[in-house]
Amino acid sequence: MTNLPSSAVNEAREGAGAKRVPVPPRSRKAPRPAAEGPADALPVDEVHRPWGAAEAAELAADDVAVDLISLGKQIRHLRKQREMSLDDLGAAVGAAASQLSLIENGKKEPKLSMLRALARALGVSSDELLGAEPPNRRVALEIELERAQRSVQYRSLGLPSVKPSGRIPTEILEALVGLHREVDRQVNLHAATPEEARRANTELRRRMRDKDNYFGDIEAEARTLLGHVGYAGGPLSQHQIADLAAHLRFTLHHVDDLPHSTRSVTDLKHRRIYLTQVGTGSHDPRTVLLQALASHVLQHEVPRTYLEFLGQRVSTNYLAAALLIPESSAVAHLRQSMAGKEIAVEDLRDNFAVSYEAAAHRFTNLATHHLGIRTHFQKVHKSGIIFKAYENDDVAFPADATGAIEGQPICRYWTSRQVFDVPDKFNAFNQYTDTATGTYWCTARTERSPDGLFSLSIGVPYESAKWFRGKETRARSVSRCPDPDCCRNPPRELSRAWAGQVWPTARAASSQLAAMPIGSFPGVDETEVYQFLERHSKD
Repeated sequence: MTNLPSSAVNEAREGAGAKRVPVPPRSRKAPRPAAEGPADALPVDEVHRPWGAAEAAELAADDVAVDLISLGKQIRHLRKQREMSLDDLGAAVGAAASQLSLIENGKKEPKLSMLRALARALGVSSDELLGAEPPNRRVALEIELERAQRSVQYRSLGLPSVKPSGRIPTEILEALVGLHREVDRQVNLHAATPEEARRANTELRRRMRDKDNYFGDIEAEARTLLGHVGYAGGPLSQHQIADLAAHLRFTLHHVDDLPHSTRSVTDLKHRRIYLTQVGTGSHDPRTVLLQALASHVLQHEVPRTYLEFLGQRVSTNYLAAALLIPESSAVAHLRQSMAGKEIAVEDLRDNFAVSYEAAAHRFTNLATHHLGIRTHFQKVHKSGIIFKAYENDDVAFPADATGAIEGQPICRYWTSRQVFDVPDKFNAFNQYTDTATGTYWCTARTERSPDGLFSLSIGVPYESAKWFRGKETRARSVSRCPDPDCCRNPPRELSRAWAGQVWPTARAASSQLAAMPIGSFPGVDETEVYQFLERHSKD
């Protein structure tokens, strides 16, 4: 893959009056180009190639995200169908048979030019080669077996892998795949309920990453709603939010006895939205109201699974953010900041009168789609535990066997941990971090909530740092995680002095041990809600 020269970033820093950072970035996978959005995503005069897209496209000209196992099996099936040997196919595409063997075994990702050559040689289109369903039951079994054997769960057993060659009878493949399915079913069956939540979070994060965290249908819904209240720019006012509720035929009622397990209660029978008294609680009252309206606008039904519940929460949060930080105004602001190489999350926060966390989340919605910048976000407790995270820039978050990252400890050398030790809490803390997957520039702040002190950080690959305020920082660290000697294992001199002489009492949160609450809406006391509505229905 092509790597952006370090001089490009240093030139950006020197343009800002900063000195060169002497340590070059580690080689890493280049970012993919930003996805093209619908033509009506912005006013007509603003529809153009986003800032940064040219650089991203140049870096990713030969980067294609494919399912390597399925692709390899498809190539092998088509080759054998045409009675071609690896040498025959190699001669047709100008590649060594050994290289093609790696591609067919799903161990090597072909460049786009190679994919096109293979498609021509095999008599199919590139799209057919990439998107084809398994041609028969046998190939489908081979693909499923290889995927199962490459899973974290299987590799952790230390068992050998079975290569699904043509010499293995189909009934043997059926038996092996059936065993893997049953093991997976048993694991899920006996997993504690919090594991279900972790799996749901993992799946939801995958879906967000596939879309670069940009949901065009929700953005379109937000534009329609903003049009109904005459939004012209800047922060969405309290008055406009009230007008939006009235447009949707809801009346607002502030009460002091809202059920303790809720932030709001919507009475669909009488079209009332009950909110706590303004000024109490830790959540922006505008956000709480907009989330209540969003559930109605998005026509949510009672969730049947925890994944569906989480998906609804993400979509309501997204719509609320798209209303508080409207796409057209936010993108105009970000493009202007990018032109001056001065992007800063705190400016987005201040321009739209929202929290830093809300601004950081919104940045992840818009950065890749409109600016061509791939990014990651973290919310980390002072203890070092990840509460929330998102990435589409290949940063390697720690994960458990299910792929979940929530609850995992982050490396103590990452910006999201280092920020807790910085004396200056007024300004953002910026740092470059060399990691196993490349060098990243990150900016972070700390915020206190009822659950404790958290860091909120946004990070981008080294080559994208040139667009941000704070790129000239001299702070730099090296993370060798997941190597346990990086920060998980204590230093040897301390171990020699104290190992076997300590018995700490862990502070385990009860939520780590308890099963998830039952009910249609996890954590909500339905009886308490019904009693509340019964009291207020007589008002």
